[in-house]
Amino acid sequence: MNLLDILLMSTQGMRERKFRFALNLVGILIGCTAVTGLVSVTQGLTDSVTGQLEVFGPTNIIVIPGEVHQGQGIVADTLDWRELDIIERTAKVEAATPIIANKYCSFTFKGRSFYTDVYGVTEEYAEINKNTVIEEGRNFVRGDTAVVVIGANIAKPVDEDERVIDLGDRIKIKSTVNDVEKELTLRVIGILEAQGSSFGFNLDDSISTPLQTAQQFYEVGGEFDFVLAKAATIEEVDAAIEGIEDRLGDRVTVVSSESAMEMVGSVLGTIQSVLGGIAGISLLVAGVGIINTMTVSVMERTKEIGTMKAVGAKSGDVLFMFLSEAMVTGLVGGAMGAAFGFLLGSVIGNFIDLTVRPSMSLGLFVVGFAVVTSILSGLYPAWRASNLNPVEALRHE
Repeated sequence: MNLLDILLMSTQGMRERKFRFALNLVGILIGCTAVTGLVSVTQGLTDSVTGQLEVFGPTNIIVIPGEVHQGQGIVADTLDWRELDIIERTAKVEAATPIIANKYCSFTFKGRSFYTDVYGVTEEYAEINKNTVIEEGRNFVRGDTAVVVIGANIAKPVDEDERVIDLGDRIKIKSTVNDVEKELTLRVIGILEAQGSSFGFNLDDSISTPLQTAQQFYEVGGEFDFVLAKAATIEEVDAAIEGIEDRLGDRVTVVSSESAMEMVGSVLGTIQSVLGGIAGISLLVAGVGIINTMTVSVMERTKEIGTMKAVGAKSGDVLFMFLSEAMVTGLVGGAMGAAFGFLLGSVIGNFIDLTVRPSMSLGLFVVGFAVVTSILSGLYPAWRASNLNPVEALRHE
């Protein structure tokens, strides 16, 4: 028998058993959809985090008070002027600036209510973090008080066509500090370009005030939550980190964009492996279904196999016929599953506001994995069919 005849006979066999073929197809499709959808969402998350870290800057370093403990994360504390001075004097550190974060406020402007993060920063912050760009107005200068720079989404919320807050406007923020509700009127002097979040700083949806103003309003004294430092060159980042860690020890955790990317990549890689493994179980279940239905198919087609062998078909021809049925099941199911998986990933991405990047390599891997799974699952039934004795097969009722 030639290859075309074998493929035609296998196709005919699947047509005659449409329901069973459909069941096998659905099993493969569900598994491939789960694998493609979940992994593509994780890849999109990886791209998003990587983009945020790239925005932070390759020479920048963030110094976080506290120490990382296994299973507890970072045991938070605060930094003070003494530790800032140590960081500034560390070799290879070109500049450093304190940041007050984890503060919140509410305000109402022209009938619209806002609840947002508040950052207290110095004029050096924009010099260190070059990605913080003023779209209109100016940044802080020494001596500024009671002024504010607002994020792009504060000035123009995503559901508005035009700005709701402009330069020169005054906003009255409210916040509860030490169980007392306080108010402070701030004048808008700058509006930031949209830049997204980086290292936990989402300036698009937040407001920034001069460090001294934030210290007085939130009554934090000479304490701050982070220190943003900068090395002169990328090559000196590691030396700067080692210097800070040597001088401050376990009191701080020092993170660069590269080290953060490694940590995030490790975590996301683990998540991707777990999700892929869970989804892969669906393919395993589908493979068991293929073994079951193809074994039954061999029993039902015993006389047909005997006839084929009696007229000259070889055992290899019968083997390939059954394996080709399994291969077509995997190919069609894998292709459909990959397509539905990318669609599922896109739906999930839209729901959680995450850009999911379809990957051709992922799609091909899923289709290939489905084909291999199907062929391996059909191997035993196909081998059993190819080894049937033609005389005994023709006697089969």
